[in-house]
Amino acid sequence: TLLARVSSGTAPAAWREFCDRYGKLIRNVARRHNLQAADCDEVVQDTLMSLAKTMPGFSYDPAKGKFRSYIKTVVLHAIYRRLRQKRGEVSLEDVESSAGAAPADEAAEQTWEDEWRQYHLRQAMRIVKTEFNESDLCAFDAYALRGRDARDTAQALGLQVDQVYQAKSRILKRLTRIIDEQVREEG
Repeated sequence: TLLARVSSGTAPAAWREFCDRYGKLIRNVARRHNLQAADCDEVVQDTLMSLAKTMPGFSYDPAKGKFRSYIKTVVLHAIYRRLRQKRGEVSLEDVESSAGAAPADEAAEQTWEDEWRQYHLRQAMRIVKTEFNESDLCAFDAYALRGRDARDTAQALGLQVDQVYQAKSRILKRLTRIIDEQVREEG
């Protein structure tokens, strides 16, 4: 798995893949905490630096929890440190020592869960776009994602209504399998 390759510390390509994979997720969570673009970049950098220190030799143990919970904690700590810095509650010298537990915040938990789902959907859609034809993808986008009427979608694309339904069904099944595989791989 990607985690195993990153934790080995011998695969720079794995670390780049890790950063590519999780960078947008981290940035989106920071953005949803109302941080400016530059602050979001700082959160991404702080999070990845923190992970870079802990990942070599990292051993995923499902008994201790899920990897997504671990990365969420690291991300939220980076966000809260940045927010405290912006409010002036913590001096720059004390930023590292202020990495205590992030406040329990249901909104932050929901933000994380929403972004986590979107992250997996984006990853899965990249794969789906290579596996399905343009007609099916357009039908899925219009009908399943944009909520257009099936008849209107079929007419606009020159398809039968049943083809629109079938495209939605096939793509949703494939997305489900891909996302299940991603979640299983991450632990």
